[in-house]
Amino acid sequence: MKKSMFYWQVVGFFFTIALGVLLHFLFDMTNQNIIAALFSAVNESIWEHMKLLFYPTVLFAVLESRFIEQEYETFWCVKLKGILLGLVLIPMLYYTYTGIWGTSVDWFNIAIFVIAVGVVYWVETRRFQEDKKCLLRTEAAVGVLCVIALVFTVLTFVTPKIPLFEDSVTGTYGFYELK
Repeated sequence: MKKSMFYWQVVGFFFTIALGVLLHFLFDMTNQNIIAALFSAVNESIWEHMKLLFYPTVLFAVLESRFIEQEYETFWCVKLKGILLGLVLIPMLYYTYTGIWGTSVDWFNIAIFVIAVGVVYWVETRRFQEDKKCLLRTEAAVGVLCVIALVFTVLTFVTPKIPLFEDSVTGTYGFYELK
């Protein structure tokens, strides 16, 4: 693996954490602006916290692709694999530990975010070393990421009444129950 990829992945890890933290507070900092709702957490649900991993990793992938995508034929496929893993890890770790512990603890929720981001970039780094072929073409991988973004947007505003979407503090769901 090229040395530069490792450095890009380390930068991506810190970029994603920093932007994810900012996005956690952005909605309230903008007085619950509807545009901020598209990318930031509108409540304390697990679903909204998954956006804090998704959007920063995708944004960083777009930035990163401008410099190194041509060096890696499987760039977007690898990015998709990493992001999907992170999106699965957040609810899996959250519901596992709260099921065992019986309660949600803020510091552990933050740790879950950091762990999930770390796993995303670690797995991507490994995949860049090993993946020479991908079942998805670049266009399909990018298309899947766009569909995920669309799903995040729609379900922020048209929110199912299931635990994944419930604000653990207020018991509300999504953007419109805030008003």
